[in-house]
Amino acid sequence: MKKVVVALVVAVLALALAACGQKRTYEIALVTDVGTINDKSFNQGAWEGVVKYAKEFKISYKYYQPDTKSTDDYVESIEVAIENGAKIVVTPGFLFENAIWLVQDEHPEVKFILLDGAPHNVTDWGTMATVDGSAPNFDMADNVFSIFYAEEESGFLAGYAAVKEGFTKLGFMGGMSVPAVVRFGYGFVQGANYAANEMNLADGAITIKYEYLNSFAPDAAHQTKAASWYTAGTEVIFVAAGGAGNSVMKAAEGVANKYVIGVDVDQKAESERVITSAMKELGNSVYQTLEKIYDETGVGGTSVTLDAAVDGVGLPADFSRFNTFTQAMYDTIFAKVEGKQITIVKDTNIAVTALVVPKVTLQVNS
Repeated sequence: MKKVVVALVVAVLALALAACGQKRTYEIALVTDVGTINDKSFNQGAWEGVVKYAKEFKISYKYYQPDTKSTDDYVESIEVAIENGAKIVVTPGFLFENAIWLVQDEHPEVKFILLDGAPHNVTDWGTMATVDGSAPNFDMADNVFSIFYAEEESGFLAGYAAVKEGFTKLGFMGGMSVPAVVRFGYGFVQGANYAANEMNLADGAITIKYEYLNSFAPDAAHQTKAASWYTAGTEVIFVAAGGAGNSVMKAAEGVANKYVIGVDVDQKAESERVITSAMKELGNSVYQTLEKIYDETGVGGTSVTLDAAVDGVGLPADFSRFNTFTQAMYDTIFAKVEGKQITIVKDTNIAVTALVVPKVTLQVNS
């Protein structure tokens, strides 16, 4: 009997030791860009989609945060995620375009969800220099799900809401003049013009200060610039600049009756001065793409653009910080945008000053 007991104990210990030696794996991974999963912006929106799907279907998941903002570190984090068992890797933002181009063929068994971008090897659009020294290449493998958003529609709705609320002195601060940010700004200007036209305002009645900060990070200089705009009369600033938006919020909080329009996700919890946000439905798009991948109904290798027609963009369903603009007004304009009854220019190759917006006086800072 003792021998049997000892044998059982040995067997149990052996199993326990074997279990301890097993490496835990995570099937769905997200690699952050310059921010964190709590950035109240792009990373967080994408992460919420991962968490929602993974919890609902009881799938293991984990996020990885690169050490630096570099393609090498993005690739390294992706490789670590795959070594840890990732079958699907979510990468939020255009900064991952080079990284996904480098790994897509190396891991054909892994699905990659790339938000706001498509794989390529170009590192400098001016010189067309490439990450590997070869000719520019834009091949997208079948295991890549490339998702873009109709930012011009979201920006349009934000500009429309601001003018309908009664603001006449607006501002737009973009992080960098990359296509997604440019589309936000162009839409904002056109939305303001459309609302002013509906309200029969005089030509030039709406003033919009327009500038790119060349940064997506919080910075005291951004706060100072925003404060100077507010002091000079700007009433509300739409800031499409990631973490730099927090600096603008601080500036608004320092001056009475000044407001901010957030970006990417609903940012009203960040500051009481955020009246609304020009959103991309990041969480929904990640969730829906994961659903298609697991149901084997999704097809990779091509880019899709999510717009108002598929609830890919819009404003939050909370209008409590508006005094004039209402849910009913929003529903009416959203239906027009959704039904493509309004032509919204999104050509990022033209200058914002080339937009036909007679109701708007643009003050563009280079």
